[in-house]
Amino acid sequence: MDFNFTEEQDMVRDGLSRMVREQYDWETRRKAIESDAGWRPEVWAQLAELGILGMPFSEDDGGFGGGAIDSMVIMEEFGKGLVVEPFVPTVVCAGGFLKHAGTDAQKEDHLAAIIGGERIFAFAYAEPRGRYDYADIATAAKKDGDTYTLNGHKAVVIGAPWASHLVVTARTSGSGRDRDGISVFIVEKAADGVVTRDYETVDGRRASEVYFENVSVAADALIGEEGKALPLIELVTDEAIAAQCAEACGAMKVAHTMTVEYSRQRKQFGVPIGKFQVLQHRMVDMYTAYEQSVSLTYLATLKLDAGETERKRAVSAAKVGVGQAARLIGQEAVQIHGGNGVTDEYAIGHYFKRLTIFDHEFGNVDHHLKRHVKLS
Repeated sequence: MDFNFTEEQDMVRDGLSRMVREQYDWETRRKAIESDAGWRPEVWAQLAELGILGMPFSEDDGGFGGGAIDSMVIMEEFGKGLVVEPFVPTVVCAGGFLKHAGTDAQKEDHLAAIIGGERIFAFAYAEPRGRYDYADIATAAKKDGDTYTLNGHKAVVIGAPWASHLVVTARTSGSGRDRDGISVFIVEKAADGVVTRDYETVDGRRASEVYFENVSVAADALIGEEGKALPLIELVTDEAIAAQCAEACGAMKVAHTMTVEYSRQRKQFGVPIGKFQVLQHRMVDMYTAYEQSVSLTYLATLKLDAGETERKRAVSAAKVGVGQAARLIGQEAVQIHGGNGVTDEYAIGHYFKRLTIFDHEFGNVDHHLKRHVKLS
Protein backbone atom coordinates (compact mmCIF):
# COMPACT_ATOMS: atom_id res chain seq x y z
CA MET A 1 0.00 0.00 0.00
CA ASP A 2 1.35 3.42 -0.99
CA PHE A 3 1.47 5.80 1.97
CA ASN A 4 3.22 8.60 0.08
CA PHE A 5 1.40 11.89 -0.28
CA THR A 6 0.97 13.61 -3.61
CA GLU A 7 2.98 16.69 -4.51
CA GLU A 8 -0.14 18.82 -4.10
CA GLN A 9 -0.82 17.41 -0.62
CA ASP A 10 2.77 18.07 0.43
CA MET A 11 2.40 21.64 -0.80
CA VAL A 12 -0.81 22.08 1.19
CA ARG A 13 0.88 20.67 4.30
CA ASP A 14 3.89 22.98 3.91
CA GLY A 15 1.72 26.03 3.29
CA LEU A 16 -0.58 25.35 6.23
CA SER A 17 2.35 24.56 8.49
CA ARG A 18 3.89 27.92 7.67
CA MET A 19 0.58 29.72 8.15
CA VAL A 20 -0.01 28.11 11.56
CA ARG A 21 3.52 28.96 12.72
CA GLU A 22 3.36 32.56 11.55
CA GLN A 23 -0.28 33.48 12.22
CA TYR A 24 -1.40 31.02 14.89
CA ASP A 25 1.30 31.35 17.48
CA TRP A 26 0.29 30.72 21.07
CA GLU A 27 -0.28 34.32 22.17
CA THR A 28 -2.23 35.21 19.03
CA ARG A 29 -4.50 32.21 19.50
CA ARG A 30 -4.99 33.02 23.16
CA LYS A 31 -6.08 36.57 22.40
CA ALA A 32 -8.47 35.30 19.72
CA ILE A 33 -10.26 32.76 21.93
CA GLU A 34 -10.52 35.29 24.77
CA SER A 35 -12.08 37.92 22.49
CA ASP A 36 -15.84 38.41 22.26
CA ALA A 37 -15.91 36.70 18.86
CA GLY A 38 -13.78 33.76 19.98
CA TRP A 39 -12.18 33.31 16.58
CA ARG A 40 -10.73 35.27 13.66
CA PRO A 41 -12.96 35.58 10.57
CA GLU A 42 -9.97 36.87 8.62
CA VAL A 43 -8.28 33.49 9.07
CA TRP A 44 -11.36 31.76 7.64
CA ALA A 45 -11.30 34.12 4.66
CA GLN A 46 -7.63 33.36 4.14
CA LEU A 47 -8.30 29.62 4.22
CA ALA A 48 -10.91 30.12 1.52
CA GLU A 49 -8.53 32.25 -0.54
CA LEU A 50 -5.84 29.56 -0.31
CA GLY A 51 -8.32 26.93 -1.50
CA ILE A 52 -8.22 24.97 1.77
CA LEU A 53 -12.00 24.97 2.17
CA GLY A 54 -12.41 23.50 -1.31
CA MET A 55 -9.72 20.82 -1.10
CA PRO A 56 -11.95 17.85 -0.09
CA PHE A 57 -14.53 18.41 -2.83
CA SER A 58 -14.56 17.11 -6.40
CA GLU A 59 -14.08 19.44 -9.34
CA ASP A 60 -17.69 18.73 -10.38
CA ASP A 61 -18.79 20.22 -7.05
CA GLY A 62 -16.58 23.27 -7.49
CA GLY A 63 -13.70 21.97 -5.39
CA PHE A 64 -10.12 20.97 -6.13
CA GLY A 65 -10.57 17.23 -6.59
CA GLY A 66 -9.41 16.06 -3.18
CA GLY A 67 -11.03 13.91 -0.53
CA ALA A 68 -10.63 12.47 2.95
CA ILE A 69 -6.83 12.27 2.71
CA ASP A 70 -6.70 15.99 1.99
CA SER A 71 -8.91 16.64 5.04
CA MET A 72 -6.52 14.49 7.07
CA VAL A 73 -3.52 16.55 5.97
CA ILE A 74 -5.33 19.80 6.76
CA MET A 75 -6.60 18.68 10.16
CA GLU A 76 -3.22 17.43 11.31
CA GLU A 77 -1.75 20.88 10.75
CA PHE A 78 -4.75 22.48 12.45
CA GLY A 79 -4.19 20.21 15.44
CA LYS A 80 -0.62 21.41 15.81
CA GLY A 81 -1.84 24.98 16.27
CA LEU A 82 -5.10 24.17 18.12
CA VAL A 83 -6.95 25.98 15.34
CA VAL A 84 -10.52 26.76 16.44
CA GLU A 85 -12.00 27.74 13.07
CA PRO A 86 -14.95 25.40 12.24
CA PHE A 87 -13.46 23.27 9.45
CA VAL A 88 -15.03 20.00 10.63
CA PRO A 89 -18.60 21.30 11.17
CA THR A 90 -18.64 23.29 7.93
CA VAL A 91 -16.46 21.46 5.43
CA VAL A 92 -16.38 17.86 6.66
CA CYS A 93 -19.90 17.55 8.11
CA ALA A 94 -22.11 19.97 6.17
CA GLY A 95 -19.99 19.54 3.06
CA GLY A 96 -20.14 15.78 3.52
CA PHE A 97 -23.94 15.70 3.65
CA LEU A 98 -24.15 17.88 0.55
CA LYS A 99 -21.61 15.99 -1.55
CA HIS A 100 -23.05 12.58 -0.65
CA ALA A 101 -26.77 13.31 -0.81
CA GLY A 102 -27.39 16.93 -1.75
CA THR A 103 -29.41 17.85 -4.81
CA ASP A 104 -27.81 19.80 -7.62
CA ALA A 105 -29.63 22.92 -6.42
CA GLN A 106 -28.41 22.42 -2.84
CA LYS A 107 -24.84 21.91 -3.99
CA GLU A 108 -24.96 24.96 -6.23
CA ASP A 109 -26.36 27.09 -3.44
CA HIS A 110 -24.44 25.89 -0.39
CA LEU A 111 -21.24 24.20 -1.52
CA ALA A 112 -20.09 27.19 -3.51
CA ALA A 113 -20.65 29.41 -0.46
CA ILE A 114 -18.78 26.97 1.81
CA ILE A 115 -15.81 26.76 -0.55
CA GLY A 116 -15.76 30.53 -0.88
CA GLY A 117 -15.81 31.02 2.89
CA GLU A 118 -19.07 32.95 2.69
CA ARG A 119 -21.24 30.48 4.60
CA ILE A 120 -20.50 28.67 7.85
CA PHE A 121 -22.39 25.62 9.05
CA ALA A 122 -22.73 23.85 12.38
CA PHE A 123 -23.87 20.24 12.76
CA ALA A 124 -26.74 19.99 15.25
CA TYR A 125 -27.06 16.28 15.99
CA ALA A 126 -26.39 15.68 19.70
CA GLU A 127 -29.18 15.76 22.25
CA PRO A 128 -29.03 15.81 26.07
CA ARG A 129 -30.22 12.18 26.38
CA GLY A 130 -28.81 10.78 23.15
CA ARG A 131 -25.53 9.43 24.58
CA TYR A 132 -23.77 9.00 21.20
CA ASP A 133 -26.76 7.19 19.64
CA TYR A 134 -27.61 9.01 16.41
CA ALA A 135 -30.99 7.27 16.33
CA ASP A 136 -32.00 8.48 19.79
CA ILE A 137 -33.60 11.71 18.61
CA ALA A 138 -36.38 13.65 20.30
CA THR A 139 -36.27 16.61 17.89
CA ALA A 140 -39.27 16.21 15.59
CA ALA A 141 -40.01 17.44 12.09
CA LYS A 142 -43.64 17.27 11.03
CA LYS A 143 -44.56 17.74 7.38
CA ASP A 144 -47.40 20.05 6.48
CA GLY A 145 -47.83 20.50 2.75
CA ASP A 146 -44.60 21.87 1.30
CA THR A 147 -42.99 22.65 4.65
CA TYR A 148 -41.69 20.92 7.77
CA THR A 149 -42.08 22.23 11.31
CA LEU A 150 -39.16 21.52 13.66
CA ASN A 151 -39.34 21.34 17.44
CA GLY A 152 -36.60 20.18 19.77
CA HIS A 153 -33.29 20.84 21.50
CA LYS A 154 -29.75 20.17 20.25
CA ALA A 155 -26.85 20.22 22.69
CA VAL A 156 -23.20 21.30 22.39
CA VAL A 157 -23.42 22.38 18.76
CA ILE A 158 -19.80 23.19 18.01
CA GLY A 159 -19.27 26.34 15.94
CA ALA A 160 -22.94 27.38 16.14
CA PRO A 161 -22.18 30.90 17.45
CA TRP A 162 -20.34 31.62 14.19
CA ALA A 163 -22.70 29.73 11.88
CA SER A 164 -25.10 31.14 9.34
CA HIS A 165 -26.75 27.74 8.77
CA LEU A 166 -27.33 24.53 10.70
CA VAL A 167 -27.48 20.93 9.53
CA VAL A 168 -30.12 19.38 11.79
CA THR A 169 -31.09 15.76 12.41
CA ALA A 170 -34.75 15.22 13.27
CA ARG A 171 -37.27 12.43 13.49
CA THR A 172 -39.95 12.55 10.80
CA SER A 173 -41.53 9.22 11.77
CA GLY A 174 -41.16 6.38 14.24
CA SER A 175 -40.14 6.77 17.85
CA GLY A 176 -37.50 5.95 20.43
CA ARG A 177 -34.35 4.61 18.82
CA ASP A 178 -35.86 3.36 15.55
CA ARG A 179 -33.28 3.42 12.78
CA ASP A 180 -35.96 4.40 10.28
CA GLY A 181 -37.69 7.76 10.39
CA ILE A 182 -34.65 10.03 10.74
CA SER A 183 -34.09 12.92 8.34
CA VAL A 184 -31.57 15.72 7.84
CA PHE A 185 -32.41 19.36 7.14
CA ILE A 186 -30.59 22.59 6.35
CA VAL A 187 -31.90 25.38 8.58
CA GLU A 188 -30.95 29.02 8.57
CA LYS A 189 -29.84 30.00 12.05
CA ALA A 190 -31.67 33.32 11.67
CA ALA A 191 -34.99 31.56 10.98
CA ASP A 192 -37.94 32.41 13.20
CA GLY A 193 -38.10 30.07 16.18
CA VAL A 194 -34.39 29.22 16.34
CA VAL A 195 -33.07 30.16 19.78
CA THR A 196 -29.44 29.73 20.79
CA ARG A 197 -27.48 29.94 24.02
CA ASP A 198 -23.80 30.42 23.24
CA TYR A 199 -20.83 29.55 25.45
CA GLU A 200 -17.13 28.76 25.41
CA THR A 201 -16.08 25.13 25.60
CA VAL A 202 -13.33 23.78 27.86
CA ASP A 203 -10.88 23.58 24.96
CA GLY A 204 -11.34 27.17 23.80
CA ARG A 205 -13.90 26.70 21.03
CA ARG A 206 -17.46 28.05 20.99
CA ALA A 207 -20.70 26.06 21.04
CA SER A 208 -24.41 26.59 21.51
CA GLU A 209 -27.48 24.97 22.93
CA VAL A 210 -29.94 25.27 20.04
CA TYR A 211 -33.70 25.22 20.53
CA PHE A 212 -36.23 24.86 17.71
CA GLU A 213 -39.64 26.27 18.50
CA ASN A 214 -42.06 25.71 15.60
CA VAL A 215 -39.36 26.42 13.04
CA SER A 216 -40.72 26.23 9.51
CA VAL A 217 -38.42 24.99 6.73
CA ALA A 218 -39.21 24.37 3.09
CA ALA A 219 -39.31 20.83 1.71
CA ASP A 220 -36.24 21.55 -0.39
CA ALA A 221 -34.25 21.92 2.84
CA LEU A 222 -34.37 18.12 3.23
CA ILE A 223 -31.06 16.41 2.41
CA GLY A 224 -31.50 12.96 0.93
CA GLU A 225 -34.56 10.74 1.35
CA GLU A 226 -37.01 11.44 4.13
CA GLY A 227 -36.74 9.00 7.02
CA LYS A 228 -33.71 7.16 5.59
CA ALA A 229 -30.88 9.39 6.74
CA LEU A 230 -29.26 7.30 9.50
CA PRO A 231 -26.74 5.49 7.21
CA LEU A 232 -25.82 8.89 5.75
CA ILE A 233 -25.35 10.36 9.23
CA GLU A 234 -23.11 7.44 10.19
CA LEU A 235 -21.01 7.91 7.04
CA VAL A 236 -20.53 11.64 7.57
CA THR A 237 -19.74 11.27 11.26
CA ASP A 238 -17.21 8.55 10.45
CA GLU A 239 -15.54 11.01 8.09
CA ALA A 240 -15.59 13.61 10.85
CA ILE A 241 -14.04 11.14 13.32
CA ALA A 242 -11.20 10.36 10.90
CA ALA A 243 -10.56 14.08 10.43
CA GLN A 244 -10.53 14.71 14.18
CA CYS A 245 -8.19 11.76 14.71
CA ALA A 246 -5.76 13.56 12.40
CA GLU A 247 -6.26 16.75 14.41
CA ALA A 248 -5.50 14.84 17.61
CA CYS A 249 -2.33 13.43 16.04
CA GLY A 250 -1.14 16.94 15.27
CA ALA A 251 -1.86 18.08 18.82
CA MET A 252 -0.18 14.99 20.31
CA LYS A 253 2.96 15.58 18.26
CA VAL A 254 3.30 19.14 19.54
CA ALA A 255 2.49 18.12 23.12
CA HIS A 256 5.22 15.48 23.02
CA THR A 257 7.76 17.85 21.47
CA MET A 258 7.00 20.55 24.04
CA THR A 259 7.38 18.03 26.85
CA VAL A 260 10.75 16.79 25.61
CA GLU A 261 12.01 20.36 25.24
CA TYR A 262 10.78 21.28 28.72
CA SER A 263 12.50 18.24 30.23
CA ARG A 264 15.79 19.48 28.78
CA GLN A 265 15.40 22.92 30.33
CA ARG A 266 13.82 22.21 33.72
CA LYS A 267 16.43 21.29 36.30
CA GLN A 268 16.06 19.31 39.51
CA PHE A 269 18.94 18.38 41.80
CA GLY A 270 21.21 20.32 39.48
CA VAL A 271 20.46 18.34 36.30
CA PRO A 272 17.76 18.54 33.60
CA ILE A 273 14.81 16.31 34.51
CA GLY A 274 15.11 14.75 31.05
CA LYS A 275 18.17 12.92 32.38
CA PHE A 276 16.00 10.88 34.75
CA GLN A 277 15.42 7.47 33.23
CA VAL A 278 11.86 7.11 34.52
CA LEU A 279 10.84 10.30 32.66
CA GLN A 280 12.68 9.15 29.55
CA HIS A 281 10.61 5.96 29.59
CA ARG A 282 7.38 7.93 29.95
CA MET A 283 8.25 10.20 27.02
CA VAL A 284 9.12 7.16 24.90
CA ASP A 285 5.68 5.74 25.74
CA MET A 286 4.16 9.04 24.62
CA TYR A 287 6.03 8.89 21.30
CA THR A 288 5.02 5.26 20.73
CA ALA A 289 1.37 6.09 21.39
CA TYR A 290 1.60 8.99 18.93
CA GLU A 291 3.08 6.81 16.16
CA GLN A 292 0.42 4.15 16.66
CA SER A 293 -2.24 6.87 16.44
CA VAL A 294 -0.88 8.07 13.12
CA SER A 295 -1.07 4.54 11.70
CA LEU A 296 -4.64 4.05 12.95
CA THR A 297 -5.66 7.41 11.49
CA TYR A 298 -4.17 6.59 8.10
CA LEU A 299 -5.99 3.25 8.04
CA ALA A 300 -9.33 4.77 9.06
CA THR A 301 -9.02 7.48 6.42
CA LEU A 302 -8.18 4.99 3.68
CA LYS A 303 -11.13 2.79 4.70
CA LEU A 304 -13.75 5.55 4.44
CA ASP A 305 -14.55 4.41 0.90
CA ALA A 306 -14.80 0.73 1.90
CA GLY A 307 -17.98 -1.19 2.71
CA GLU A 308 -20.05 -0.05 5.67
CA THR A 309 -18.87 -2.70 8.13
CA GLU A 310 -15.21 -2.40 7.17
CA ARG A 311 -15.39 1.39 7.37
CA LYS A 312 -17.05 1.41 10.77
CA ARG A 313 -14.58 -1.08 12.22
CA ALA A 314 -11.57 0.91 11.03
CA VAL A 315 -12.99 4.21 12.27
CA SER A 316 -13.96 2.80 15.67
CA ALA A 317 -10.52 1.19 16.04
CA ALA A 318 -8.94 4.57 15.33
CA LYS A 319 -11.24 6.39 17.75
CA VAL A 320 -10.36 3.92 20.50
CA GLY A 321 -6.62 3.92 19.85
CA VAL A 322 -6.28 7.65 19.30
CA GLY A 323 -8.58 8.41 22.24
CA GLN A 324 -6.48 6.32 24.58
CA ALA A 325 -3.27 7.84 23.24
CA ALA A 326 -4.64 11.37 23.54
CA ARG A 327 -5.46 10.79 27.18
CA LEU A 328 -2.04 9.27 27.89
CA ILE A 329 -0.05 11.98 26.10
CA GLY A 330 -2.13 14.83 27.50
CA GLN A 331 -1.86 13.62 31.08
CA GLU A 332 1.84 12.72 30.88
CA ALA A 333 2.65 16.09 29.32
CA VAL A 334 0.91 17.97 32.12
CA GLN A 335 2.49 15.84 34.83
CA ILE A 336 6.03 16.20 33.46
CA HIS A 337 5.50 19.97 33.22
CA GLY A 338 4.53 19.95 36.90
CA GLY A 339 2.61 22.95 38.22
CA ASN A 340 3.28 24.89 35.01
CA GLY A 341 1.21 22.35 33.10
CA VAL A 342 -2.06 23.51 34.62
CA THR A 343 -1.57 27.27 34.30
CA ASP A 344 -3.43 29.21 31.66
CA GLU A 345 -0.24 30.96 30.55
CA TYR A 346 1.43 27.72 29.43
CA ALA A 347 0.28 26.27 26.13
CA ILE A 348 0.63 22.65 27.22
CA GLY A 349 -2.46 22.85 29.43
CA HIS A 350 -4.55 23.87 26.43
CA TYR A 351 -3.26 20.93 24.40
CA PHE A 352 -4.25 18.73 27.31
CA LYS A 353 -7.78 20.20 27.27
CA ARG A 354 -8.21 19.66 23.53
CA LEU A 355 -6.91 16.10 23.71
CA THR A 356 -9.24 15.38 26.62
CA ILE A 357 -12.34 16.74 24.86
CA PHE A 358 -11.48 14.77 21.70
CA ASP A 359 -12.59 11.58 23.45
CA HIS A 360 -16.13 12.92 23.94
CA GLU A 361 -16.91 13.95 20.36
CA PHE A 362 -18.82 11.53 18.12
CA GLY A 363 -18.53 8.76 20.71
CA ASN A 364 -15.93 8.09 23.37
CA VAL A 365 -13.50 5.18 23.73
CA ASP A 366 -16.03 2.92 25.47
CA HIS A 367 -18.72 3.58 22.86
CA HIS A 368 -16.45 2.80 19.91
CA LEU A 369 -14.93 -0.23 21.60
CA LYS A 370 -18.45 -1.65 21.91
CA ARG A 371 -19.22 -0.76 18.28
CA HIS A 372 -16.03 -2.43 17.08
CA VAL A 373 -16.75 -5.60 19.06
CA LYS A 374 -20.32 -5.68 17.77
CA LEU A 375 -19.09 -5.49 14.17
CA SER A 376 -16.41 -8.17 14.63
